[in-house]
Amino acid sequence: MKFDRNTILGFTLLAALLFGYFYYTNKEQAAYRQQQAIADSIANASKPRPDTLAQKIDSVRADSMNRQAKAGSFKGAADGVEQITEVETDLLRIAFTNKGGQPKWVELKKFKNMDSGHVRLAADTADKITYAINTGNNQSAQTADLYFQPAQVVKNEDGSFTVSFLLSSADSAAAATVQHQYTIRPGDYMLDFDIALNGNSLLTGGVMNLNWEYTAAQQESDLSFEKQNTQIGYVEDGEFDYHTIGRRSSVGFSAPVKWLGVRQRFFNTFLIAKDNFTSGKINWVIPDNNEKIVVRSAASMRVEMPADAKVGFSLLYGPSDYHTLTRYDLRIGKIVNLGQGPYAFVRPLNKYVVIPVWDFIKNFVSNYGWVIAFLTLFIRLLISPLTYKSYLSGAKMKALRPEIAALREKYGKDQQAMSMEQMKLFREAGVNPLGGCIPALLQIPIFFALYSFFSSSVDLRGAGFLWANDLSAFDDVIKFGVHIPLLGSHLSLFTITAVLTSLAISLYSMSMTPDQSNPILKYMPYIFPVFLLFIFNQLPSALTWYYTVSNIITLILQFVIQNYIIDHNKILARIAENRKKPKTKSKWQERLEQMQEQQKKMKESQQKSRR
Repeated sequence: MKFDRNTILGFTLLAALLFGYFYYTNKEQAAYRQQQAIADSIANASKPRPDTLAQKIDSVRADSMNRQAKAGSFKGAADGVEQITEVETDLLRIAFTNKGGQPKWVELKKFKNMDSGHVRLAADTADKITYAINTGNNQSAQTADLYFQPAQVVKNEDGSFTVSFLLSSADSAAAATVQHQYTIRPGDYMLDFDIALNGNSLLTGGVMNLNWEYTAAQQESDLSFEKQNTQIGYVEDGEFDYHTIGRRSSVGFSAPVKWLGVRQRFFNTFLIAKDNFTSGKINWVIPDNNEKIVVRSAASMRVEMPADAKVGFSLLYGPSDYHTLTRYDLRIGKIVNLGQGPYAFVRPLNKYVVIPVWDFIKNFVSNYGWVIAFLTLFIRLLISPLTYKSYLSGAKMKALRPEIAALREKYGKDQQAMSMEQMKLFREAGVNPLGGCIPALLQIPIFFALYSFFSSSVDLRGAGFLWANDLSAFDDVIKFGVHIPLLGSHLSLFTITAVLTSLAISLYSMSMTPDQSNPILKYMPYIFPVFLLFIFNQLPSALTWYYTVSNIITLILQFVIQNYIIDHNKILARIAENRKKPKTKSKWQERLEQMQEQQKKMKESQQKSRR
């Protein structure tokens, strides 16, 4: 068995960072499981007991009387019939309801859900946008509980639609009106939402407390992975920030807030204040997976609004697409995970390299599986000069293999002496022992960049390739029918190809490098691919397909460079020339040798004292 310890160092670092990354994300999963348990306990405790028919009748009657009392001068709007008005553009189909004068659901026409219908957002019965208005002396009502007049729809000359809802008081002496107006434009996922209040003291202290309740319904096949990739984002005091839903359950705002929103893995909804919210809070809970809900959020935001004034908001319902969101120039695009938290260092790589190349390739290639393959080829060609230097270093190490074997035979189990003599040998031959780990180290930022990109790219959603029906999710061609710890209930074929090609690289590299006596390092090439099996099995097929293609390219490059480009006779001649040159030691080498010499003397003195 032969393998270079420095190449293994690269593999070990890569494995450590991989485990660190997935440990970081798994903490989020554990946190939201804890939140689910708390939410379930609260829900079970608050479940109402079954009522008798008489109790139900009394409850309905009391409810109606309570609404009438709260409505005050708007009592005519306390009870009514809900009317739905639909407006459709090239991107959106929106159903508006006169109850609360707000959207009832929003359909994204270019995206399919799991039942082959269109993706719907804000479609839960609990979803609403509401605020309290004063309806009389010591009386107030929420606008979401009041029935506005039927919607008035106007199609404008530019192709946009204006949808208006009006709410009028019955008090002729102190007439008051509330108007909600929406503007929907073709080619745009954002709609304007303007509120105009006319009348005395509709708001206490000229402050509107806008409540926004939003439920993110499951849109992807893997709900757990979707929850791990769902975030609450906002811009507070001009700075973007976010929180993954499993890591905490609320955020308070004391500085001006431009917008806040919920980003699921591929879809998002934002509430934007044109003149900023002054303060507020948002909290959320993560329901049990059986409810097929990713997260339920509730925000309460304050807006200053003088009497007889108008305040403007915007609502954005659409895909979590980097190009779509960045066009609004509100820092909304930052919520797309191109590298966040401790892995934010890969965001520039995605922004300035991966995305431009991806966009260029997909203009000529229709299947995203082949787009990934060409992207991988481009990346490998980009780093090929460093890869060549690494293989050249490996060839030098191979040339020194007989001398290293002789040193090992001479010093036997004295690892310290062996290490000192081996370092001298490398220095005399002009060989860099760390050169072999460069490709593995380069793979680290590239892997994390593509992990972020493939996990958030809406292009891959529903894109089929070979046996995978959806490149944004794992392929589960092999199903176990039972859950196996660490592995799951399936085995991904792309994971198998990634593991097998990784093993092939390890075996080929072992044949090209010096003997390895350390048993841990000796068997690491076999252990690492096994680790990949458990790490990759739950990942998107796009990532495991990329890793497979990258490994195949690595094998081809290794074979071509080692057999047709590198001249091994020239390497031997160069090593011989290097040995004739006078050698200078760096300060680091001098200190290292001094430390090794001191350790050797201490070891010898300890052995003498034992005698």
